[in-house]
Amino acid sequence: MPKFNANLTLLFNEVPFLDRFQAAAEAGFKGVEFLFPYAFAKEEIAERLVKYGLVQVLHNLPAGNWDAGERGIACHPDRVGEFQDGVGRAIEYARALGCTQLNCLAGIAPAGLDADKAHETFVTNLRFAAARLEDAGIRLLIEPINTFDIPGFYLNRSAQAIALIEEVGSPNLWLQHDIYHMQRMEGELANTIAKHLPKIAHMQIADNPGRNEPGSGEINYAWLFRFIDQLGYGGWIGCEYKPAAGTRAGLGWIKALAG
Repeated sequence: MPKFNANLTLLFNEVPFLDRFQAAAEAGFKGVEFLFPYAFAKEEIAERLVKYGLVQVLHNLPAGNWDAGERGIACHPDRVGEFQDGVGRAIEYARALGCTQLNCLAGIAPAGLDADKAHETFVTNLRFAAARLEDAGIRLLIEPINTFDIPGFYLNRSAQAIALIEEVGSPNLWLQHDIYHMQRMEGELANTIAKHLPKIAHMQIADNPGRNEPGSGEINYAWLFRFIDQLGYGGWIGCEYKPAAGTRAGLGWIKALAG
């Protein structure tokens, strides 16, 4: 059976953030992830992880002003210093939370930015972050995201991510494969996962259309979960979907599709 963890940004969002750890544990999850921990003291989060026996699977590097619509700054030439400072802050949180994987959101390329300059900036930032995280014993991940949900997002296909990983040339740069995003951008899920499995460090799931729980849309998750198991994938699978009718009411898919 795949090893699922709860994305606390979307799941259990009917309760305050710091109370979601208890809710996740009570629902049977052994691990959690979320977008960002930085609005809370790392000690508060760490206390809840220990209290409820949870693994902090993943969180993101700081990604600019999220509330204002920014979705990462790693491809922004005028934000390199801010990006580098964010790497240091993320490492501090990851160490406190026992988190061994951090995701880097590429961001939306600024209007009018030369494509070569965006690429050069992203590669340079990834080399910096991969080296700093490697020294800290933490993996760096990059995630392609669909351009229907986030128009203009710089990194949006699996092949593009793999090419970047090869160009950066660090053994500490990995792919986060979000099945929902890649279904929307490219389909061909099984063959793509199999092809890139050696560089996939984390997966995330939601169904399409609607980004709701598995089993609500067009993706054959019962078959895909068996296939991923057969491939020998040993990492976590993050439940990053929007519950259609509340988190607890929608958790029956785990037994139905992956039991």
